[in-house]
Amino acid sequence: MKTIIVYRSRHGCAEKSARLLEEQMKGDIVVFNLKDKPKIDIEGADAVIIGGSIHTGKIQGTVKKFCRDNLALLLQKKLGLYICCMEEGEKAQEEFETAYPEDLRSHAFVTGIFGGEFDIEKMNFVERLIIKKVAKVTSSVSKFKKEAVSKFAQDFNA
Repeated sequence: MKTIIVYRSRHGCAEKSARLLEEQMKGDIVVFNLKDKPKIDIEGADAVIIGGSIHTGKIQGTVKKFCRDNLALLLQKKLGLYICCMEEGEKAQEEFETAYPEDLRSHAFVTGIFGGEFDIEKMNFVERLIIKKVAKVTSSVSKFKKEAVSKFAQDFNA
């Protein structure tokens, strides 16, 4: 089975997730960063996994555009969706629901919320100021859930 993993990462968490999935998935796995390649041909894939990170409550526009541009084809594939975010519980679920359209969420074989990270070293000056003020964070913090990535891969491989 050929699986394409498509992601967009700002500071590395969604990329870390994509790379962990790549290691744990069965079959022919190809990984694309939408930052480097915004148009990806998914027609030859049996399955597609889409991931992104949440910033100020929203997923990257390139992820939304990819979903919108490929909607009909995605609905014909085995589909997985994930986000990386610092929120937990109901708030994280709300962010997931905002990130992807309902038709993709209901079609998805597997979904995941993998936690998130504030990597201060990878942030620009303005981002650091915002994080310090809003999240009250002055150093890097990780709430990344490696076990959630593993569970996603296990369920997707089933």
